[in-house]
Amino acid sequence: MNANDFERYEGLIFDCDGTLADSMPVHYVAWRDTLMRHGIEFKEDRFYSMGGMPSAKIVALLAKERGLRVDAEAVAAEKESHFQGLIDQVRPMHAVCQIAAAFRGKKPMAVASGSGRVVVAKQLVALQIDDWFPVVVTSEDTERHKPEPDVFLEAARRIQVAPENCVVFEDSPLGFQAAAAAGMDWVDVR
Repeated sequence: MNANDFERYEGLIFDCDGTLADSMPVHYVAWRDTLMRHGIEFKEDRFYSMGGMPSAKIVALLAKERGLRVDAEAVAAEKESHFQGLIDQVRPMHAVCQIAAAFRGKKPMAVASGSGRVVVAKQLVALQIDDWFPVVVTSEDTERHKPEPDVFLEAARRIQVAPENCVVFEDSPLGFQAAAAAGMDWVDVR
């Protein structure tokens, strides 16, 4: 991945978890610990297959599969709180951050994430890149989430670049589907 590969795009849109931030292993620890307290086993491969899905939806789906009744919003909040306590363990995804650094101030850029605003903001601050992105779109900003294209379309609207002139940097199959549905090119950063 080289910055020159992306010169032709007018706008760059970055997912956060697993893309700008090497946070997925830390998220997994927070998920595993939290869900175990509620009697739900969450295998690592399943966790990665659900990347980009809002936390409360993950909790509701897993609880339903196991025939358990839980307050999905409360469990999701517990998980997010646990993750925030571990945020100092999050490291940058250097190759992706180098691309963002190369275009900082030169092209419109946005972060578009399925995570909540507080979690995304804290990660960007921890990585010392929070001032690189004038636009940050999170799960609170759209009703539909990945694999629906809404988060990427909203990011393109806010940076004022037509979707077909944007490229998305992503790490999850749900994110790839969302970018394609938005009519954007995408890069698998894994």
